[in-house]
Amino acid sequence: MSWFESLILGLVQGLTEFLPVSSSAHLRLTAAFSGWEDPGAAFTAITQIGTEAAVLIYFRKDIGRIISVWTRSLFSKELRGDHDAQMGWLVIVGSIPIGVLGLLFKDSIEGPFRDLRITATMLIVVGVIIGIADRLAARDEDGGRHRAPKQRKDLKDLGVKDGLIFGFCQAMALIPGVSRSGATISGGLFMGYRREAAARYSFLLAIPAVLASGVFETKDALEGGHVAWGPTLFATVIAFASGYAVISWFMKWISSKSFMPFVWYRIALGIVIIALVAAGVLSPHAAESAG
Repeated sequence: MSWFESLILGLVQGLTEFLPVSSSAHLRLTAAFSGWEDPGAAFTAITQIGTEAAVLIYFRKDIGRIISVWTRSLFSKELRGDHDAQMGWLVIVGSIPIGVLGLLFKDSIEGPFRDLRITATMLIVVGVIIGIADRLAARDEDGGRHRAPKQRKDLKDLGVKDGLIFGFCQAMALIPGVSRSGATISGGLFMGYRREAAARYSFLLAIPAVLASGVFETKDALEGGHVAWGPTLFATVIAFASGYAVISWFMKWISSKSFMPFVWYRIALGIVIIALVAAGVLSPHAAESAG
């Protein structure tokens, strides 16, 4: 991988990680459209550490408070009913599905799931799902001619069952084209949560999964020696900087805007990919980068 490739791929990772468009799909597609080798699941996992560092800094007050109260609640019964202590447990519970499924389907995630036809299909299907969820949320928020606006749930209403459902939605993002934020936020909207609440829990929930995946892939890469470390670390820094800018914008934007621009973009991109693969312009498969 060249330094120029790492610059572009790092920007793509940072710009798409928090948007409901699938960063793993865009990394795969950027390489395919540019004629580069597939950067691979290891590159994706390692550079996601950069974007998660952006989450850690952006939500540092929330994270610090949750960790502090959760830790103290282990020794103090009085704190166990505190919302922040419960959030600590809910992030742990919600992380279980992606951890289990990630280990069970590791070979598929790094191989067959990276087929561009699967990516395109997921872009379209999940795009439609996001659109339906967005419309349901808008109907509740706006009310109607004969119906008052409906109060949607906040994070204080989050329980173990909803946390696990969020977790299974996040686990779907193991397939390129799904989108971690798109799957978890739309899942939250279907369960009746406000957009900001669903997005906030989505980003907090991603921290353990992404950091664990990044550490796991880094360990494998160190043992296997199949990663170009200089360009990969450079891409991780670029992903951090661009990711922080995007998350700052997205958290403001999501409170009042519709997801429909992302829905139409996903559907259009999926159709273009299917057409290009069918025409033989793009190969559905790509060789894993050897570093």
